[in-house]
Amino acid sequence: MNIFYRPKYESDATQFINELKAKNPAVEEGQRRGRHLLWDKAVDREAWQGFRAAQVAQKPYVYQTTVDE
Repeated sequence: MNIFYRPKYESDATQFINELKAKNPAVEEGQRRGRHLLWDKAVDREAWQGFRAAQVAQKPYVYQTTVDE
């Protein structure tokens, strides 16, 4: 037996989530659909190249105002 062995511990939150998923298996599918809806997007690489090329360099001190004389 390893001297650093600890009994398997699960927090109350983990136990709750595991019980919820066991009682209602559709929860995980809903999570996947939500993720796909909000995060899994196709990336248009040409558009991103255009966005990066059009960026203006930031001034060293962004709060500096320019005085037109």
